[in-house]
Amino acid sequence: MVNAQTLQRYSLFGGLMEEQIEKIIPLMEQETYGSDVDIIVEGTPNDKIRFITEGRVAIWKGGVFIWELPEGNVFGEMEVLDVMPSAATVRSVTNVTAFSISNKSLREIYRIDIKSFSLLIMNLARDLSRRLRVADEKMAEKPE
Repeated sequence: MVNAQTLQRYSLFGGLMEEQIEKIIPLMEQETYGSDVDIIVEGTPNDKIRFITEGRVAIWKGGVFIWELPEGNVFGEMEVLDVMPSAATVRSVTNVTAFSISNKSLREIYRIDIKSFSLLIMNLARDLSRRLRVADEKMAEKPE
C-alpha cells in the first residue's frame, strides 16, 4: 500500500496533512492493469476516482484519441462528480498502478472528516479546470 508522504506529491491530495491522508488510505483500493487494457469504457457506469501512481493511460472519445495522462493524474472524476455514464474510454498505455476512491468511500471521508473531503473535491475541481483550459486552447488553435 502507499503512504501519506507519497500521496502528498499528487495534486488530488494537495493541502492535506499526513494525518488526514492516513484516515483516507484505508478507504482506497490499489488497482493494477497490464498495457492496452480498457480501465473505463465510454458510456458505462463508473463510480471511482482513480489516480495513477505508475504508468500512463490514454483517453479516447468516440474512437478518437484525446490525450495521454502520466503518473500523478486523476481520471474517472467526471462520472463520480456528475453521476453520469463514462464520458470517455480510458486505456492503459503501459502497465498501470492506480489507487481508487469509490463514491461510497467519498461519502465515508465526508462523514469522518469534512475538511479532508472539501480539499479533495476542491483539488478535483482544480484538475478539471486545468484540463478544460488545455482543451479550450486546443480548440482555439487555428489549423495551418
